[in-house]
Amino acid sequence: MRISICVGEYAKVPYSIAGLELSVYCIEELCFCMKENAFLLDASLMNDGLVNWIDKDCALPALAGELYRMVHKKGSLSAFVTMILEYTGLYDTATVQEVEQILKKGAGLNSIEKRKSGIDVLTGKKKYRAAVKGYLELLEVWEELDREGKELPAGKVRAAILHNLGVAYTGLMLYREAAECFFRAYETGKEPAEFLAYLAAKRMELSPEDYVAFTAGEQGSFDGALQLERKMDEMKLDWKLQPESLRLRERKEMRSRGDMESYRQETEQLLQAVKSNYRSSVGE
Repeated sequence: MRISICVGEYAKVPYSIAGLELSVYCIEELCFCMKENAFLLDASLMNDGLVNWIDKDCALPALAGELYRMVHKKGSLSAFVTMILEYTGLYDTATVQEVEQILKKGAGLNSIEKRKSGIDVLTGKKKYRAAVKGYLELLEVWEELDREGKELPAGKVRAAILHNLGVAYTGLMLYREAAECFFRAYETGKEPAEFLAYLAAKRMELSPEDYVAFTAGEQGSFDGALQLERKMDEMKLDWKLQPESLRLRERKEMRSRGDMESYRQETEQLLQAVKSNYRSSVGE
């Protein structure tokens, strides 16, 4: 049986977090909401209303006193949230530091850029299925704001969203979808690197014969394909120096010298690692 000990008291009146449309009844619920929505938080969270609620309703005057001084000295949002998370002790140090970094990166960004920053964290953790869902939803928000005539970030932000969506699709080995995203990113920002990413995804999607035919017929693809092949040759040389490559060569040597027991053990370990990485990427 697992027992959770709460800090402070359970409030009779909840606190409503502006912008998130969420209400919390205790400091732990507040911490959970801040962690899960870190990329959406802004300086409006730092206000006397929240500090008074922590003081009176949650019966945490010591924490409230520190937060009150931070609010009125115009402290940073990341420091404000970090203080609450550390005081409560709900999360380990690594998680608190991750939330802090998200908030620091989001300082000065608009709502779309904040949401992108949060989804980028999922991509960095190789949570590709969740990242794809997040980027697609963010692009829908962009289209809706555009239809309403609302102010939007610079086009390079949209290109970055499309690029990272392509990266997430690549992680799921959905190369056709990835190629489409990279090409849309190229059309938006006209960055040569996006066109190379597009060609790389097509190279993974198509058979060698179809890829050659594709580059011959696609405008601007031939020169790009030559540049891509040079870059891939450089990456192959670099790959040979990586620990994973050395491990695979050692595995091959095990089989060559007839050490089948070691070969089977190493193969099983590699398979388990691949399965684990795949399950993590699709959120299983």
